[in-house]
Amino acid sequence: MVLNPTILLIIALAPLAGALIAGLLRKQVGRVGAHSVTIAGVALSCALSFYVLYQLVWGGAPTYNENVYTWFQVGDFSTHIGFMIDRLTALMMVVVTFVSLMVHVYTIGYMADDPGYQRFFSYIALFTFSMLMLVMANNFFQLFVGWELVGLVSYLLIGFWFKKPTAIFANLKAFLVNRVGDFGFILGIAGVLYFFHTLDYQSVFDHANILDGKTLAIWGSTPWSAATVICLCLFVGAMGKSAQVPLHVWLPDSMEGPTPISALIHAATMVTAGIFMVARMSPLFVLSDTALSTVLVIGATTAFFTGLIGIVQNDIKRVVAYSTLSQLGYMTAALGAGAFGAGIFHLMTHAFFKALLFLGAGSVIIAMHHEQDMRYMGGLRRYMPITWITMWVGTLALVAAPGFSGFYSKDAIIEAVHESTRWGSGYAYWCVLLGAFVTALYSFRLLYMTFHGKERFVVEHGGHHGHDHHQAPGHLAHAPHESPWVVTVPLILLAIPSLAIGWLTVGPILHGDYFGAAIRTIGEHGHEAFAGSLTMMLEGFTAPPFWMAFAGFAVATYVYIFNPALAGRAKQALHPLWKLLDHKYYVDELYQLVFARGGVALGRGLWKSGDVGVIDNILIDGTSIGVGRMAGVVRWIQSGYLYSYAFAMILGLVVLLGGLWWVVRV
Repeated sequence: MVLNPTILLIIALAPLAGALIAGLLRKQVGRVGAHSVTIAGVALSCALSFYVLYQLVWGGAPTYNENVYTWFQVGDFSTHIGFMIDRLTALMMVVVTFVSLMVHVYTIGYMADDPGYQRFFSYIALFTFSMLMLVMANNFFQLFVGWELVGLVSYLLIGFWFKKPTAIFANLKAFLVNRVGDFGFILGIAGVLYFFHTLDYQSVFDHANILDGKTLAIWGSTPWSAATVICLCLFVGAMGKSAQVPLHVWLPDSMEGPTPISALIHAATMVTAGIFMVARMSPLFVLSDTALSTVLVIGATTAFFTGLIGIVQNDIKRVVAYSTLSQLGYMTAALGAGAFGAGIFHLMTHAFFKALLFLGAGSVIIAMHHEQDMRYMGGLRRYMPITWITMWVGTLALVAAPGFSGFYSKDAIIEAVHESTRWGSGYAYWCVLLGAFVTALYSFRLLYMTFHGKERFVVEHGGHHGHDHHQAPGHLAHAPHESPWVVTVPLILLAIPSLAIGWLTVGPILHGDYFGAAIRTIGEHGHEAFAGSLTMMLEGFTAPPFWMAFAGFAVATYVYIFNPALAGRAKQALHPLWKLLDHKYYVDELYQLVFARGGVALGRGLWKSGDVGVIDNILIDGTSIGVGRMAGVVRWIQSGYLYSYAFAMILGLVVLLGGLWWVVRV
């Protein structure tokens, strides 16, 4: 059985076709036509992606690596549009298209009253196409194009409500921070081209060992390992796209976009692009211990310290956003430990339960008439039973409760970091272990503040219909109620893999040879004897990560269920720490001061000294002033009186004769 290239083209182009029809013909097709054509395109891609996965895993199909057409050729160098479809790619295709399909269906209910309905469907379908082009690429150039398309469409989606100043600030922030990462990324690609003379994946991976002993002189004559430089540059790109410290600041602000795109960006697509890229480049990363140690330390730092910020957040979407930052740190730490398969496994399980949590948060926001502050919620389980149950499933998966999908992938990461012997592994282990406590604390805090305890909102019976953005916080015109089926059905469908996908796939993915040659591993990660999912679950109850998570659950339960006043007292007692976390370690303020204001100050200085001082006042205005003054002198000489000219002639004759006499004397 061989993969059919026509099917691969349909998978990639079906969402693009839907995006073009919904975007360019939105008036002709209307709202129903816009969501119908985009959902049909993504559903077709999803179904065919499952078929491709079936062919590769159970049908015996070999890896497909072919070029579709030549993009351009310059001398001996050419680049192509092509596909590399192995089990890693097939897994990503299924995850991306399935989560995207759920988001498309959910959007029908969430964006029902938005005037930009058709435009939004066009954008999210285009986003899906961009992500598919990224994961299906067989060369670095196509990877970079998909990489930039994902960034462009995310810019459009974060700032979808373009009349909202905070949304415009957020999308500009995301765009600029990602450009920093992309600068490093393109330098890494340039390094690959310099040493390998090709951008084709397979050619580079097959000859990766040519980097052994190769060096680059970056500053002065100090030699740097070529493999280290290339991998670090590529990882800078991953830091931007996958929001790793210190390029993480854009992701929480992206919550200014509509909730469906928050789920799409933060679950299976944009933010996981960096994780996928590093795993795909594993043949290069295994050549540099320095690069892997850097990846490990940055990932572990992100996992723990950004998770702490989630504890003090009151916006329901921002709590989930900081949990995304933390979980991306876990994936990155796995990559740094050399457990590339564990990182991708957590990427897959995380995609389902994180999309579930975001869409569940959106369901709550709908019910609360677009109120997002958890301090004005509480007791919603009575009104929203489906959302409540599915959010519990997503939370238990997130905190790695034994048996849920997150347990199998997250515990594998913590174990891989613990077993690692590379530099930084000790620090990284404590970060990811303590992160289990932090994750449980902010996750159950969200559940309790939203669905449990007393109701902290006021229903103004007889009030106006709809949501008034000027009404008092927590004051609702109508009582909350469960969301419509187009919202709840995606929640249920995402809850199923959040519960069961880890149980079903941990054996072949982590303890089998699922990835084959698609990923290079270090040591024996993932190939230990596997006693079964049930045994692994039972052993999880005795492992340190479980007890850390249980401690977080116990603290959250005591504080937010049995003694809510304790939270306020703890805030006062730990006010300096609370303030540090509330200001997100002042990283945003630092960037605003140094880069934003510094950039403005530099620009203003160059404008005043260069543009105004040199160009305007000297080169342009100075020239005109000089010509004017010269003209004034010439006008004074040209008086029009005969005696003035006679005097000038006599004076000139005297000067001439004096000069001749001086020459003769000399």
